[in-house]
Amino acid sequence: MTLTLALILDALLGEPRWLWSRLPHPAVLMGRAVGWCDARWNDGDNRRLKGTGAMALLVAGAALLGAVLSAFGPVMEIVVAAILLAQKSLMQHVAAVATGLRAGLPQGRAAVAMIVSRDTAAMDESAVARAAIESAAENLSDGVIAPAFWFAIAGLPGLLVYKIANTADSMVGYRTPCHAQFGWAAARLDDLLNLLPARLTALLIALPAGLLRALPAIRADARLHRSPNAGWPEAAMARALGIALAGPRAYDGRMRDFPWVNATGRRPLMAQDIDAAIRVLWMAWAVALALSLLLAIA
Repeated sequence: MTLTLALILDALLGEPRWLWSRLPHPAVLMGRAVGWCDARWNDGDNRRLKGTGAMALLVAGAALLGAVLSAFGPVMEIVVAAILLAQKSLMQHVAAVATGLRAGLPQGRAAVAMIVSRDTAAMDESAVARAAIESAAENLSDGVIAPAFWFAIAGLPGLLVYKIANTADSMVGYRTPCHAQFGWAAARLDDLLNLLPARLTALLIALPAGLLRALPAIRADARLHRSPNAGWPEAAMARALGIALAGPRAYDGRMRDFPWVNATGRRPLMAQDIDAAIRVLWMAWAVALALSLLLAIA
């Protein structure tokens, strides 16, 4: 029941600005811990070993903190879990892109630049909408379903371990000269922890959309993605909306020729498609909520 209440509390309250403008958000504190490890140990020889040691330290600390917080009882568990889930804030950030696009293409580009790492300056309307929808699908998995999954499996220790791994991957898990070695453990651990949740997210999107028979096609599309996990929710979202996602896009001034997901889907996109994606994500959230309630009853 704690997971059910945490999901509801997050959906109702999201990220209260009055609170997090006065206190550092736990995700910010996690980022500082990862940044400290990066600054202290990411140099010299044996960077992969150092990065693995750093991740072991971060994971152990997160698990210990989760156990300590859990000792304060279910109310603490519900509050902490709700803080570390991101359903409402995700919907708000994605909806802001649709609102921006309706005001004009520059506003849409500015809004989508807040949630994606790709180049946005030359995006047309379809590219802005596509980027927002892809981010929405991927972050439903990373920000809602995966943390909820690990909370259901291992309580607050599991949730905090997942969040520190996901934070570390987002900061140092890149194949760049600086982080290819040091961030290797963070990237591999994040891949492992998202293996089941990403596929569960695809199922949660497909189920209310009546796409269970399309799961083989979703699986085939997911394999086209450069990530072993992110392709699953994106492929399910593409099928649910009847659109094509992924495809060519620019990073750091260089165009990357990624394959299309659901290549035969509609490619011209607009703000209304972002609205439709938000509805799909709320339906997936509702199925997850129902499953959490069934687990509590069982």
